[in-house]
Amino acid sequence: MTGSPPHSSRLAPHRVYLHGWGLHGGIWAETLAVLPGMAPDLPGYGGRPMPAPYSAESLADALAETLNAPVSLIGWSMGGMVALALAARHPDKVAKLVLVGASPVFVNRPGWDHGLAPEVLAGFAESLRQDYRATLLRFLSLQARGGDAAREVIARLRDTVFQRGEPDAATLAAGLDLLRDVDLRDPAASVACPTLVVHGGYDTLCPAAAGRWLADRIPGARLALHDRAAHAPFLSHPRWFAERVQAFLHE
Repeated sequence: MTGSPPHSSRLAPHRVYLHGWGLHGGIWAETLAVLPGMAPDLPGYGGRPMPAPYSAESLADALAETLNAPVSLIGWSMGGMVALALAARHPDKVAKLVLVGASPVFVNRPGWDHGLAPEVLAGFAESLRQDYRATLLRFLSLQARGGDAAREVIARLRDTVFQRGEPDAATLAAGLDLLRDVDLRDPAASVACPTLVVHGGYDTLCPAAAGRWLADRIPGARLALHDRAAHAPFLSHPRWFAERVQAFLHE
């Protein structure tokens, strides 16, 4: 089952998947066919209210309210940051955590050089104001650059992004602000549940060093790294991804 539940509903699936910036829960369709679960749209997407301020913490709190039992939480990219914040802030809601192409800090700053250059993200923010559709498609193309099956992954991302209508421009802009400001280095050390960090060696948005940092900092976490994958290993290497996640969740 995929898509956004009614705003008043409460989620109680075994697995919950969180999507990245500019996309929606439908990006998980191939994974859901193998590892069923629920893939809700993040707040601000699919007609869901956008909390203020728009941050990893506020999104985590909004999602936690919809969970009435501990779940296996799988978050990708920005969704991984929300999942990390949720596990740290609401430990009773998360039984196991899988972070895919995630990072505690998205933009480089003093003390952190495992992210995107600030001027690159600022350029996307400026372009978003001029032509948000073209900017979104360009951002998606970065998610597969350098890895195996890059053309196929980019095509699938672009085919998926508008399947549920046009993303809200205000939500996209708020999401870039979130990525600019997010810093979950301290909360990462407080995550208490078993954690799997899944990363691609060719990830240019959240470099592999960020995945290694998470695996080192989160107590007891382990790293599954595919040397040939980019930012979306569940799309470029679906069998490899499903095998590792399934093994971890079924331990």
